[in-house]
Amino acid sequence: MDDADKPQTMSCMSYLKCRLTHILLLGCCLLLFSSGCVLPKIIVFEDPLTSEEHLELGVAYEKKGEFDGAIKQYRLAAKKLPVAYLYLGNAHFQKNELHEAEESYKEAIKRDAHNADAYNNLAWLYYVKGNNLDEAEKLAKKALELNPSKKNIYGDTLEKIREVKKP
Repeated sequence: MDDADKPQTMSCMSYLKCRLTHILLLGCCLLLFSSGCVLPKIIVFEDPLTSEEHLELGVAYEKKGEFDGAIKQYRLAAKKLPVAYLYLGNAHFQKNELHEAEESYKEAIKRDAHNADAYNNLAWLYYVKGNNLDEAEKLAKKALELNPSKKNIYGDTLEKIREVKKP
């Protein structure tokens, strides 16, 4: 992930807390001014968070080891951000949900054919599973081709795949 792709977690969390506080205050105001209702309901017609904020919230959950929360946020972010499928794949991989991780990486590649990390991570997943090693090698090569600046990372993936493929 390039520095430009990394969410700014600290400032985002403060912003999210502020937005959620406003939503809660609005709910309290509705409770105070509603009449004739024993249990008033607050209906949110629109998601108050942007896709980028869901992505950042997912990263925060993931850093805390709360992968289910991260997956939920990444799914919400993926509605508008193709890179969220990469994050979703990573969270599933960490939960050892390899089929879901594979599907997420494939979707990341489908939606953004220039996402080198998605190619590399899918190659690594195949390496870990010990199958599709020819495809894994092609994916690692594609990652290197797309982003040569990460040669040390993608080259390591390629090297490990080739070691396993040796007769």
